[in-house]
Amino acid sequence: MSIRPDSTMFAALHGELVSHPWRDPHVASSDAYSLFVARSSAMGWLTEATENASGGLWGMNDAGQGPDSGSDPSRIAWFQVSLTEPVPDGRPLPVQAFLSCAGDVVARIGTPRLRAVQLLLPVQSLDASSRVRGVIPLLQEAGWFADVDPRLRTPVRVTLDGGQEPSIRSAAPEMLRWMRGFTQDVFSCDSFSLTDDDTVLKPAVIDELWRGPARHRATFSGVLAEWSLDALGWLAAFLAEASSQNGVGTPLMLTADRPEGSRSHVD
Repeated sequence: MSIRPDSTMFAALHGELVSHPWRDPHVASSDAYSLFVARSSAMGWLTEATENASGGLWGMNDAGQGPDSGSDPSRIAWFQVSLTEPVPDGRPLPVQAFLSCAGDVVARIGTPRLRAVQLLLPVQSLDASSRVRGVIPLLQEAGWFADVDPRLRTPVRVTLDGGQEPSIRSAAPEMLRWMRGFTQDVFSCDSFSLTDDDTVLKPAVIDELWRGPARHRATFSGVLAEWSLDALGWLAAFLAEASSQNGVGTPLMLTADRPEGSRSHVD
């Protein structure tokens, strides 16, 4: 299995989780790690940890359940994988599949109430010089959200942190223009800000994985088709494409939440 050291994807789900009353947390096969392996294998997303293995999207690194030290909102679960092959030209980062798998695992454990998501995006795995068509699959996949109840539309805040690499700050204005150049109804970006916000969740991965610690940020505000891991996965991949196309070639820590007091009409 050809796991590369610079291809880590990490996801932490934050909020509340009410465990299913029938579930036995002491059964090893039902912990977050084992469930993620089983689910991603069943969906064809897991590259087996064997010599010269092929196929799949990622190799399993680690996963866990339960809160970290003092994050607000509290962490429900976290997952870490490594992309096993370079992202093919014309394809986005597989963030939607990654979050879908994470969501399926959490739903097996209990009933979640999602308040924030943090993602490490290996933007450097995208080859900006040959990715003119990289956004096309995302625009096609946007059709999945065409029939979403309009009452589910909700304001979101998405912060991209480049750690010690400042390129995200200079890229932000062009990223906004780039995103507005496409017709899609999943995410309408209203504005961006380079002002630091102390309420953003602190990164929960070691600095070596993404050029941390946190320092250089850009925050994009807009309206998302629905507050779901499905839509957030699409948005994360879209922002990774926007970053890569506008000069960012290093990992980004994405944090998405809903501004205080904002909810969809059917929450």
